[in-house]
Amino acid sequence: MTRALATVRALWASTHPGPALVVTVLTLALGVSAGLDVWRIALLTVAVFAGQVSIGLSNDAIDAGRDRAVRRPDKPLARGDVSLRMAWVVAAASVAAALLLSAPLGAGLLAAQAVTIASAWLYNAPLKATPFSIVPFLVSFGLLPSLATLSAAEPALAAPWASAAGASLGAAVHLANVLPDLDDDQRTGIRGLPHRIGARWSGALASVGIIGGAVAVRLGPARDAAPIVSWVFFAVVVGVAVVAVGCAWTRRPGRIVFRLVMGAALLLAVQLVATGGSLTA
Repeated sequence: MTRALATVRALWASTHPGPALVVTVLTLALGVSAGLDVWRIALLTVAVFAGQVSIGLSNDAIDAGRDRAVRRPDKPLARGDVSLRMAWVVAAASVAAALLLSAPLGAGLLAAQAVTIASAWLYNAPLKATPFSIVPFLVSFGLLPSLATLSAAEPALAAPWASAAGASLGAAVHLANVLPDLDDDQRTGIRGLPHRIGARWSGALASVGIIGGAVAVRLGPARDAAPIVSWVFFAVVVGVAVVAVGCAWTRRPGRIVFRLVMGAALLLAVQLVATGGSLTA
């Protein structure tokens, strides 16, 4: 039992649990904003969570050799706490679960979920080391609002402003997430877009992405719904962006910029729920 529990813990730690949970909570909030039935929200949320598990595990499985080379103590697969074979089995099973759970919600959601997961896996290999490393984040996060609207009884793609907000935040997530690992990545041959433009400009552009998401939401349904609440959220998110760019520009950024980006994404999702904004408006 103890060994099995240790294996589960090692696998969970290899899923990038923080981002996985944030994206799952975002999906839940978007489902509420889209007015989905409770069972649809539950099914969608679990399906997206399964997809995130597969994405995180595949990332660490692909990177295990590089993580060993730079002696990453926070990576269970690099430490050998769990086998690569086990990680790949669970990653594949998670993809299957994500698609099977998506199927009852309709063909549109199933297709969008498949594209979202495939895009993220393409980042893991081979796009991570290219100037196009940001593209999967634009695609996957841009589709995130549509996962909610396509799960409705009358499915539809999310409004352009919602997709723009998701893509902007996706760009910010990518640019901020790699900041602590820039040196280790470059030593092992990874030169994505953030590596090419440097830590300061990556942090600055991540802040632009946060503000872009806030502007998109503000110009969407929030402009007509609970305007005072909407402006308060907008001001807070812009404040988060200012803090993020300050952290990136004045000192070597750690995880703080990434946490600020994810926090901003959650704030915008809460804003949609609080103001009653519709994702298809």
